[in-house]
Amino acid sequence: MDIEQEEMQFLGVFDIFKEAYKIILTCRKIFSQITLTLIFPLSLLILIHIQVSDILFRNIIHNEFVLVDTQVGTTKYNSLSRHISSEWTYFWLFKALYFTFLLIFSLLSTSAVVYTVASVYTARDLSFKKVISVVPRVWKRLMVTFLWTFLAFFAYNLVAFIIMILVAVVLFEFSYNWGMGLLVVLGLLYGVGFVYLSLIWQLASVVSVLEDVRGIQAMNKSKALIKGKMWTSIFLFGILTVLSFVFQFTFQKLVVHGWSFGMFGRVAFGVVCLLVFVKLMLLGLVIQTILYFVCKSYHHENIDKSALSNHLEVYLLGEYVPIKAKDVQLEQFEV
Repeated sequence: MDIEQEEMQFLGVFDIFKEAYKIILTCRKIFSQITLTLIFPLSLLILIHIQVSDILFRNIIHNEFVLVDTQVGTTKYNSLSRHISSEWTYFWLFKALYFTFLLIFSLLSTSAVVYTVASVYTARDLSFKKVISVVPRVWKRLMVTFLWTFLAFFAYNLVAFIIMILVAVVLFEFSYNWGMGLLVVLGLLYGVGFVYLSLIWQLASVVSVLEDVRGIQAMNKSKALIKGKMWTSIFLFGILTVLSFVFQFTFQKLVVHGWSFGMFGRVAFGVVCLLVFVKLMLLGLVIQTILYFVCKSYHHENIDKSALSNHLEVYLLGEYVPIKAKDVQLEQFEV
C-alpha cells in the first residue's frame, strides 16, 4: 500500500474499493493462485448448493403433494411416505456437509487473503508457497473466533425469537394492529443488530490473524475499531451483500430455473456467474482487510510495520508465540 498510515483514516468507501483493486492488480499472480486454490472452490460450492438444494427441495414438495392425494394406509402411501422421509434425511445431510465445507474454505480463504494483504502492507517477500504453509496455522485462530461468533449469533437469535413470540402472544390478545406494528419495529431492530454483529465478525477475523487476540477478545477489539467508521463499514458491507445477493439471484433465475435457455445457455450463464462471483468474493476479503487498517488509522493506533512483519514471520516458522499488543500497535501517533 502506497498510502501513509496517517492518511488511511480518510479513505472513503470508493477509495477503499479503489485501493483493494490496486492491491489485487499489484499482486495479480499470487491472488490468482489463492483464487484458484481456495476462493474458486468456495464459490463453486455455494452455487452447487443453490442448484442441488433446489432439486432436492422441489422433489420433496412434489412428493408431498402426491402423498396428500394418496389414500392413507395403502401400500403406495406407506412407500411414498418412507421415500419422503429418506429425501428429507438426504436434504439435511447435504446441508450439513455443505456448511462444513463452507466453513472450512471460508476460513482458509480469509486466512490466505488477510495474510497476503498484510504482507503487502509490510513489504514482505511473498510467494504462494509461503501463504499456503501459513494458512493452516492461521486457520486455527480463526476457528476460535468463529465459534465465539457463532455463540453470539445463536444467543442473539434465540433472545430475539423469544421476545417476538412473547410480544405476539401478549399484544395480539389486545390489538392485532398494535401487535403487527410492534413486530415490524422489532424486526427492523433485529436487522440492525444482525448487521452490527456481522460487521464485528468480519473485522474480528482480520484481528485474529494480525493481532495476538482471538475469540471473544477479537470480537471486543473489532467492536472498538468499528466505532467512528460505522457508516463506512455499513456501506461496504451493504454493497458487497447486495452484489452477492444479485449474483446468486441471477444464477438461480438463469441457471437453476433457466430451462428456456437450454442446456448450453444454462451452462454458459453458470460459468459467467461463477467467474463474477469469484472476483466478488476475492474483492470482499481484500476490502475486509483494508478496512482493518483504516479503522486502526482512524483511532490513531500506529502499527509498527517491522513488528507486524515479525508477527507474520512467526506464522511462517510454525512456532507461534503470541506477541503482545504493544508490539503490533506501539503507540498512538499524533495527527
